Amino acid sequence: MVNKRYIARRLALMALSIFVVITILFFLFRQVPGGPMSAFTNPRMSQAARQAIIEQYGLNDPLWRQYLRYIVNVAQLDFGQSFYYGTSVSSLIFDRFVNTMSLMLTAFVISYTIGTYLGAQLGWLRGTTKERAGMVVVLFVRSMPVFWTGMVVLYVFSFQLGLFPIGGMRGTGASYTTMAEKFLSTDFLYHVALPVFTLCTYYTGLPLLLMRNNLLEVLSESYIDTARAKGLTSRRVLFVHAARNAILPVVTAFAIAIGFAVGGQVLIETVYSWPGLGREMVQASLRSDYPVAQAAFALLSVIVITMNFVADIAYTYLDPRVSLGES
Repeated sequence: MVNKRYIARRLALMALSIFVVITILFFLFRQVPGGPMSAFTNPRMSQAARQAIIEQYGLNDPLWRQYLRYIVNVAQLDFGQSFYYGTSVSSLIFDRFVNTMSLMLTAFVISYTIGTYLGAQLGWLRGTTKERAGMVVVLFVRSMPVFWTGMVVLYVFSFQLGLFPIGGMRGTGASYTTMAEKFLSTDFLYHVALPVFTLCTYYTGLPLLLMRNNLLEVLSESYIDTARAKGLTSRRVLFVHAARNAILPVVTAFAIAIGFAVGGQVLIETVYSWPGLGREMVQASLRSDYPVAQAAFALLSVIVITMNFVADIAYTYLDPRVSLGES
């Protein structure tokens, strides 16, 4: 069970952690060689024009004043203007965030559902030929770099068979008036199929191995013998009594994975030319586009910290023996 004092203390620590991360991000990016003006590199730009841009973005102010202005703006969810695009960072990050989550959430839900189920089955079949063959396949697929798998899948299904597009998120000339129309269209499903398949082949291994290993420990508990002695079916013993107690590490891994999903899979987004947040984060860092890079990393930190808290709370509901905040 969780008491209110524990939740209040965790929320305060989360707020402090986010503040520290945002502060570190602000000063860290200002130590990068090149400075913010590298985003405006143009040999034909006059010195007067460069100075006007510096004053426009307030980059000529003392660092402490820039920092205070940045903290106040972030508290209002205002991350400023992108040096590179010249547009609002908030709208840019939101667009990339939705693109990334549409890809990563789909892949994670499928991977963790299939991986958890197969892990429970392999744990139950321990010592059999099926279990050994399954482990060989899982370890082989898990050991392959995800970008290499993506390139092979792209080569076979796009370049050789021509069944799927070679990249991007929508076809040429496609336009949508609403977000629901965009993400529920057959055009989107056509483009997301290969990236999701590639991610699933890689991410299914982790929940599968976690579930299998924990189930092996749970199956040696006395209450499992008691359930069997009552004459319960194997399926009921596995999924009602054993799997529920073995699934806790999988829940933690899923919550943390969702947090890091915000950063996207940079390699997969690059291989499939997916306009996601991970690829944008890397490009913004290379361009010294501070506002975009800071907002992207701050969003990633907030989601990771929040999902850790959600995982702790979920523990108490999945396992009544777990108690948070009680002496």
